[in-house]
Amino acid sequence: MKPSSALEARGSSGFDDSTPLARELADITRRRARIQSTALPKPKATRIFTVANQKGGVGKTTTTVNLAAALAKSGMRVLAIDLDPQGNASTALGVEHRHDTASVYDVIIGETPMEEVVQSSPEFPTLDCVPATIHLAGAEIELVSLVAREQRLRTALKAYLESVEDPYDYVFIDCPPSIGLLTINAFVAATEVLIPIQCEYYALEGLSQLLRNIDLIEKHLNPSLAVSTILLTMFDGRTNLANQVANDVREHFPQQVLGSVIPRSVRISEAPSYQQSVITYDPSSPGSLSYLEAAAEIARRGAAA
Repeated sequence: MKPSSALEARGSSGFDDSTPLARELADITRRRARIQSTALPKPKATRIFTVANQKGGVGKTTTTVNLAAALAKSGMRVLAIDLDPQGNASTALGVEHRHDTASVYDVIIGETPMEEVVQSSPEFPTLDCVPATIHLAGAEIELVSLVAREQRLRTALKAYLESVEDPYDYVFIDCPPSIGLLTINAFVAATEVLIPIQCEYYALEGLSQLLRNIDLIEKHLNPSLAVSTILLTMFDGRTNLANQVANDVREHFPQQVLGSVIPRSVRISEAPSYQQSVITYDPSSPGSLSYLEAAAEIARRGAAA
């Protein structure tokens, strides 16, 4: 090829845009520009999501943290409630959750007002967090003997949301990977359920039981509860399995599944070790952009409802 022809084959950046790396960079640039150019609609009232899946390792906490951060970055006022005794959401949002920290345990067991335990996350000025501590590990047993044991989180959250001068746009509740009294409290406190499903073998295993449990809670404890959103996580488009799982989920739940998918990403996995979401840890990474796109889709769906 003549020198002039070689130059013509290169983009304005001087790199050959026919290479896989150049195409990936161009795609990331387009996605970032599209995200930055679009303002998200605010919901008419606070949307309360419980992020749940009784199967572990599906990206539940990761999804809670990064959707909360993505919406906060977009200007929304967001509250994340860590209801998992492991406290991983609290870690990722950079809030204090040592054993002596006032936490969600004190709210649901000790009836401490929620405003006394809410902390501001260093991630974004509009992002707050109710942390979890190790004390929450025994809360399942302690809740058994308490009055209105399934509704303690809803009662505290309702009182808090009514007391704040600047209303929250979104609340995300991160659950343990099991159906116990903590998770039931989360379902009763919410109006929407978001289910992360990993694009791997056995992805749909246990999902039917989870949906039956949600249906029972809707009938007996919270008639306003609905599964509004399903998010595909850990997606690797290079494998037939991931594509097959994605197609199966979309076929079963065409209305609930988001068009955005979350890729399997080292950056997403690394971020919590730095007490950050991937949104701030690596803002231009594919994982960050995917969560921003998912958050935007959730916001638009809510505005259209």
